[in-house]
Amino acid sequence: MLKVGLLGAGRIGWVHAKAITAHGGSTLVAVSDFIPESARKLAAEYDCEARSTDDIIADPAIDAILIATSTDTHSDLMEKATAAGKAVLCEKPVDLSLERARACQKVVAETGQPVMIGFNRRFDPSFGALKAALDAGEIGKAELLSITSFDPAPPPVAYVKVSGGLFRDMMIHDFDMSQFIMGATPVSLTAAATSIVDPAIGEAGDVDTAVVTMTYADGRIAVIKNSRRAAYGYDQRLEVLGSEGLLQAQNMLENLVVKSTKQGVTGAKPTFFFLERYMPAYTAEWDSFVTAVTKGTAMPVTLQDGVNALAMAEAATLSAKEGKPVRVEDV
Repeated sequence: MLKVGLLGAGRIGWVHAKAITAHGGSTLVAVSDFIPESARKLAAEYDCEARSTDDIIADPAIDAILIATSTDTHSDLMEKATAAGKAVLCEKPVDLSLERARACQKVVAETGQPVMIGFNRRFDPSFGALKAALDAGEIGKAELLSITSFDPAPPPVAYVKVSGGLFRDMMIHDFDMSQFIMGATPVSLTAAATSIVDPAIGEAGDVDTAVVTMTYADGRIAVIKNSRRAAYGYDQRLEVLGSEGLLQAQNMLENLVVKSTKQGVTGAKPTFFFLERYMPAYTAEWDSFVTAVTKGTAMPVTLQDGVNALAMAEAATLSAKEGKPVRVEDV
């Protein structure tokens, strides 16, 4: 039984607490949060202890730490937890700063402790099935990848100001998905971005609509489209064109009822937000982490994967600002 300490009792902390406690091979021992009442509320719900972060990390009875705190704390907490001999699952991104993320990677490597970065979309059943079909050669060689990720509504501006920006906060998932599907990081990328959904987001120094085009060493291309607003729901689609066919992962719908009349054919909207869309992925992600820790196998999503995604986000930010392509190796 893997004994787990959870750092962070915000919305994503509750998602992880549900996955930890539902798993037959793990138990939630303690939770912390910078707002003590939030930790106490989660602890009461899941019958564990509300403790300080330092106490949880120092507890020799705890085997693993799940980091679900604000991004600016991730690197520090990973370093402390691995130095204390804990396995770590850390929410994305690794850090707001690429330089800090790379420094963290070096420190963590010296401890020899396993670390997994929480890019949960790799564990989505539909995306996983598409990846398996691609790897099996069912459409030949991948040539063009297209990723669509639209939120139903923009987040509060207060969140935008501390999020690190659309590329580091939202599109970071898609950067990781591109390296998962294509099996490589791009050579260069070009980003176009604007703030047309909410002027307050632009005033806060961020963007809410963006398209990134990436090129690979072998000539393949990937395109990522992000928007903070899709009036019809949470739009999450992935498409790969190969030399011998096409693979598509479509949206998860609220239901599968299709009405066909002389007026036309209609169906349900996509699920409204990430909790409805990706809860099975969070469950599978946690199971994968527990399996890797208990069996001593390689982590399915590494700290290097997290650094790679952050490098792509950094390159996209620079490209959007300068209006020209940026080589990933130059950031």
